[in-house]
Amino acid sequence: MIEDVFRDEWPRVVASLARRFGDLDIAEDAAGEAILAAVTAWRERMPPNPGGWLMTTATRKAIDRLRRESRRDAKHAEAVMLRPDPEPTHAVEDDQLRLIFVCCHPALAPQARLALTLRLVAGLTVPEIARALLSSEAAVGQRITRAKAKIKAAHIPFAVPERLEERLPDVLAVVYLVFNEGYLPGGGTALRVDLSDEAIRLARLLHDRLPDQSEATGLLALMLLIDARRAARVDEAGELVTLDQQDRSAWNAALIAEGHALVRACVQANRPGPYQLQAAINALHTSAHAFRDTNWAALATLYDQLYALQPTPVVALNRAVVTAELYGPAASLATVDALPLSGYHAFHATRAELLRRLGRSLEARAAYTRAIELASNPAEIRHLTRRRAELIAEP
Repeated sequence: MIEDVFRDEWPRVVASLARRFGDLDIAEDAAGEAILAAVTAWRERMPPNPGGWLMTTATRKAIDRLRRESRRDAKHAEAVMLRPDPEPTHAVEDDQLRLIFVCCHPALAPQARLALTLRLVAGLTVPEIARALLSSEAAVGQRITRAKAKIKAAHIPFAVPERLEERLPDVLAVVYLVFNEGYLPGGGTALRVDLSDEAIRLARLLHDRLPDQSEATGLLALMLLIDARRAARVDEAGELVTLDQQDRSAWNAALIAEGHALVRACVQANRPGPYQLQAAINALHTSAHAFRDTNWAALATLYDQLYALQPTPVVALNRAVVTAELYGPAASLATVDALPLSGYHAFHATRAELLRRLGRSLEARAAYTRAIELASNPAEIRHLTRRRAELIAEP
């Protein structure tokens, strides 16, 4: 329970302190100190408003640090300490959303922007960020440290740009990565609903403030359509349930209807982008009454359009899964084998399924084993392990 409070409140406290004091290090350190204080103070009883307790304690910790730092201008520090927490004046009034825009400053390298905002806004750990970015923990730690140093050295203002659209692509990328970490997290949790819900909340704020930005609309639609399948994704034993085996009656009809309406709005706008195309792909999946009714030809067309805009190996891998349903596994396997994704668990899981369909059981077992070694989500590991065991049990 206490761990859940810390996980939920830490990003909110950091965002609020960052807005008030204009210093990311102070915000992060003070939030951490407040959590450490709470471990002792809440030993017997949690306060009625734990978020408020953490915010008050963190604010005091930040003020104490300002007082200790003689290198700061005394008058400025005192003004910061004595003034009330100001009301936001910009159109973006949500602290966490504001912080995303701040951390996505163009002076920062793209990967640094993502790593910093995932750490400060979503509260992800360095290992979680490394998984999300398909990078090493050391590299992620360096990016975060350098990004903070750059903000200080370049005196990057802690303010939201007048034109939000200028940083929108990076902001959308961050929100989507937060959602993905909730949808398929590593560690000991099959799902992290708190992260998925937070990403959807931020996407709604973006859509409300930028209704004419089709990619913001597309991202919201995409996440709603994926999240609509949440209840059917993991079974009672904690194993991942793949799309072809999911109980579609358990899908959230209201979220699907909302997602479909947003996709239709994107189609009418006729400014296709990667998030809109992915949303359309998920709209097709959620339109089929059964897996066998899926319109694979339409999906292949959408993936062709997506690959034209975003020619990445991961898109090519997903496209190969679709073409296998249209033309069989042999041609798709040849495509998959040529992709530079040897460190990606889904690459090996896809190869395993294609090899299985081709009757190449020994190779399929090896591919399952490699996928299990690289996977970090427990529900997915259980699924892959069972699939491999079924092959081993075969004569």
